[in-house]
Amino acid sequence: MQVAVVTFDGFNELDSFIASALINRCRKDGLEAFVTTPAPVVTSMNGVEVTGQRPMDFVAEAGVVLIGSGVRTREVVADERLISTLRLDPSRQLVGAQCSGALVLARLGLLGSMPACTDVKSRPFVEACGVTVLDEPFHAEENIATAGGCLASQYLATWVITRVLGEDAARDVLGYVAPVGEERETVERALGAVGAGRATVR
Repeated sequence: MQVAVVTFDGFNELDSFIASALINRCRKDGLEAFVTTPAPVVTSMNGVEVTGQRPMDFVAEAGVVLIGSGVRTREVVADERLISTLRLDPSRQLVGAQCSGALVLARLGLLGSMPACTDVKSRPFVEACGVTVLDEPFHAEENIATAGGCLASQYLATWVITRVLGEDAARDVLGYVAPVGEERETVERALGAVGAGRATVR
C-alpha cells in the first residue's frame, strides 16, 4: 500500500520525515511512503529544501494520506486551488493529520463531530473551526486520525503500520528505532496510544 505524506511549504521536518522514515521500514512488506508536495520543491520552516517524490494528484490514489503541519497551514486552508487538490475519501483511505494538519481536515469537512489532537499553537485555530481539541497526543475514529505534538508523528506512523500490516510489524519497527535500553517502554507507549484510538468507533 502506498502512503502520501502531504508536505507543504513551511513544513515541519519532524512531521514529514519521522512518519515517512518509520513507514518506509516496511517497504519489504509492501507499505511505502512518499513525500507528496504541491510544487516540485518545498522549503521547510527551517529552510530545508526538499524535492517532492510525488505530485499532489497522488493523494487520490494513495491508500493512506497523512497531512503534515507547518508554519503556513493557515495559508494552505485559505487557498481554494490548493485545497481542491486534496481529494480524500476516508471510506477507502486511511487519513491522518499531524498538528496543524487538523486544520486541513476541518477545512475539508472530514472531522464532523470528531474531536482532534493538535499542537498548542494551532489549537485556537482548530477550535475556531468548531472542533473539540483533546489534551492527548493521538486520537482516531474509524479511518481518520489526528496527532498533536511533533514527536507524536511516531503515533501516526504506528497507527498506519498497525492498521495495514498488524501489531507485530509495528513492534518490529518501533523496537528497532527506539533509544537503546528503552525499547520496551517505547513500543508499549506507542501501541498504547494507538490502541486507545483504534478502539474508538463513530
